[in-house]
This record gives sequence, C-alpha cells and structure tokens, in this order.
Amino acid sequence: MTTEQKPEQLFPAIGQVVDKEEEEERPPVDEIDSLCMKCHEQGKTRLLLTSIPYFKEVVVMSFRCEHCGWSNNEIQSAGTIREVGTLYTGKMLDRSDLDRQIVRSSSCEVNIPELDLTLPPTERGQLTTVEGLLRDIVNDLSFDQPLRRIQTPEAYEKIEELIKKIKAILGDHEDEGEKEDGQPTKASEKDLPMPPFTLKLDDPAGNSFLEFMGSMADPKWHLRTYPRTFQQNVQLGLVDKDEGDEAENQPPPEEITKDEILVFPGKCSSCGHGLETYMKRVDIPYFKEILIMSTNCERCGYRDNEVKSGSAISPQGKKIILKVEDQEDLSRDILKSETAGLEIPEIDLVLTSGTLGGRFTTVEGILNQIYEELSEKALAAGDSSTKQDRESFEKHLTKRSAHAFLQVLNVEKPFTVILDDPLANSYIQSLYAPDPDPNMEAEFYDRTWEQNEELGLNDIKVEGYEGDPNLVKDESEKKDEQKKEEAPATTA
Repeated sequence: MTTEQKPEQLFPAIGQVVDKEEEEERPPVDEIDSLCMKCHEQGKTRLLLTSIPYFKEVVVMSFRCEHCGWSNNEIQSAGTIREVGTLYTGKMLDRSDLDRQIVRSSSCEVNIPELDLTLPPTERGQLTTVEGLLRDIVNDLSFDQPLRRIQTPEAYEKIEELIKKIKAILGDHEDEGEKEDGQPTKASEKDLPMPPFTLKLDDPAGNSFLEFMGSMADPKWHLRTYPRTFQQNVQLGLVDKDEGDEAENQPPPEEITKDEILVFPGKCSSCGHGLETYMKRVDIPYFKEILIMSTNCERCGYRDNEVKSGSAISPQGKKIILKVEDQEDLSRDILKSETAGLEIPEIDLVLTSGTLGGRFTTVEGILNQIYEELSEKALAAGDSSTKQDRESFEKHLTKRSAHAFLQVLNVEKPFTVILDDPLANSYIQSLYAPDPDPNMEAEFYDRTWEQNEELGLNDIKVEGYEGDPNLVKDESEKKDEQKKEEAPATTA
C-alpha cells in the first residue's frame, strides 16, 4: 500500500521555511546570479517565497554585489490586487510597538500626523518594522543636511527639528549603550520615555500590512477598507484613462417612465471598469413613487441594490406601528429607507437609522436579513475569524436571542414592528387599504432640530437665495425683534 505525497507548498510560512531548511542543512533562500547596475559585474540576488500570517504571500528579494558593495532590498506581493484599498492605523504608545512588522508596497503612502510627515509611494516595496521605518526616514533626511545648511538654512532648520523628534521616539538623543555581545540596543529595549504617535499605511492596492498584537481585536490597531477612486485605478494600471473620458461623453439619461427599465453606464467602485446600472420607477399603491436601482459588475462580481424615494421631502416624520399576529402579517411588503430605524420591543431589538440601508422586501424577508447580519457580520469575516470562532458565536447567539428570533419568525406569539422614518419615505403594506388596518397605525410628528441637522435639512435654503444673503439675514432679524415687541410683557 502506497501513501500519497502532499504537494510542496509554494509559499510556506517563514517559520516553516526555517525549520525545513535547518533539517536539510541548506539556506532557506534561492540564489540567482544577477548583473549589478552600478559596476556591471555579477552579483547575487536572493529570493525568499513566504507567507505572512493573516496577510498574504510575498516575495522578499535581496541583491548584493561583492565587487562594488552595492546592495538593495525589495518586497513584492505574490497575490492579486485587492478589490478595495486598505488603511491601517496603529497607535504607537510604548516602545514595544516599535517592533511591529510592516509590509509597505510600492503604492503605499505612509503618514504620521503628529509629525506632519507624509511619505509618498516608492518605487519598490519594503519589509521592515516601525523602528526600521523611522531609522530609514532619519537616514534619508540626514543625507543632504550639510548641503541644505549652506544653501537653504530655513529648510535645514525645519528638517533638523523633524529629525530630533524622530530621534526622541527612537531614544537616540541619549547614550544608546551596547549589549553584552557588543550589539547596539534596540529602540524597543531602551528604558526611556517615548512620545506616542500614530502610524497610518494607506494603500489603494491593498497590498500593505501593519502587524497586530495577539489578534485583530488589538485596541492599538485598526483596519479600514474603502473603494478605490477612478484616478487610483488609473495609477495602479487597472483601467485606461480613456475609459473615463468615454463615460463623461455619454448622453444624460432620459426621464424614467413607468413600465420602463432605464440602463445607464457607470464605473465600478470596486475595480473601476465599466458597468451598467438598471433603474426602475415603481408606484406603490396608497404610498408614493420610488426608484429601485441595481448594479452588477461582471468583472469582479460587485453587486449593489438601492431604493430611493422619487418624491419631495416630507415636512414631517412618520412612525408606523404594526402588530404581527399571524403568518399573513409576515407576507406584508415593507419599504425601509436608508434613513429609517426599526424596532421590535418584544425581543429588545433596535436598529438605528442607516442600518441595512434601503430595502424593499417583506416583513419576513427583513427579519431574515437582520438574523443574517447578526450571525455573519457581527463577527469579523477576515483571516482571524476561524470556523471555531463562528461556531462559538452562533452558539452564544442561540443561547441568548436565537430562540426569541425563532419565536418571532414563527409568530408563536404576537410582536410589534416599529418603523420610524424622519423623512416619511418608509412603508408597510396595508391589507385593508384604503380602509384603516386594525393591526397597523401611523403617527406623523414634527422633526427635531437635531434630526434636521443630521439629515442636512437645516442648511437647505429655498427662499431668498437669489438676493443678498446679508439683506435676507437683516430682514429675518427685524421680524424676530418685531415678534418680541408684540409679545405681551410679563410682570414679576
């Protein structure tokens, strides 16, 4: 009986590479003879294919020429460009944070707000630590300082002040000292106070990385993803600049009529390629007209669906209260706008405004979507979210709220759905329209100043905008003074 041999892993973890090569007594890297671009003699390029935990596969390259001493280090991503850009933010509060590992791709911008320092993208990638990055900055800034001191004294003083701030972080303003083996002390091992600072890695390609400590729940570490702009896609070479010009020259869409699906071109916010967005006008009986938009990118698979109101802004907010008593109530159509909040008091469920976005579905459908959000998106779906973590979360959810949710979905007992929309753009189907529905009531209310401010309505000016704003302001102040004079005086 023969045993199948597992195929060799092309990008093993760095620890596995070292262990394997120590057993076989050979170096853990591949060496290639390469031409030195300085002296045109033969040098050595060393390649290491490895994977960084919780990140991706990378190729680490190192070149050195023994003839002229020229050396060069570079790191390249071995994976594909991500569909979104990434912004890593690290709070460096103590010296141990200086040992955090950094992968900086050629498209990454580095920013340290406390030092007003921004490093633009470079020609090659870099694998280093926070301390190594700061020391490279000091070396680069110090290189031309003697010349700046003579030619541009003002620039010299500003750069020298920046160098001193970075050296204060590294602890180089004091005597560094040496270890017992004669090696200089690392900045993270010095017993000196360190000014805290923030490090940001902004990479539109998503191929940069900042190490976290322990897990992705590290309070000093944060990752945010964002859709790339068209210009960023052009800089990364993903799309041609001419595609943007073609989209701008497209004729404007015509008015949408009923029973017509309008198709108009656009740009994918994920990959930047052209796509088509479908738009349809729908007239909901006894409510208002809405616009349903659907976007689907055939290249990267990005999808998006939106529901917008097709009428003017309502002067009042609207709260709809539905008493669900049987399965028939679950089949009611529901339109939840992106400004509406949803509440089910019986299971202590409260969704704030903006949660789930705009949805046009049924009561049962939106309850299922809420359950999916709780079970799938409440726990991070990245590399740190293991199968065991998800099973543990689902078990916890089952103990505390899944039973209550199942009771709601099965209508084992009556419950209440409260849909509160300050713009009155939400709707729940009435089974008795146009007559009153005994299980549903609607309440209209005046929006507060805070709600109008959050919706941006306080800044909308529909009267007097064509005249002098100062004159309109004076007239409004006069009216306020006149009202005060007409009001009856109160006596103590």
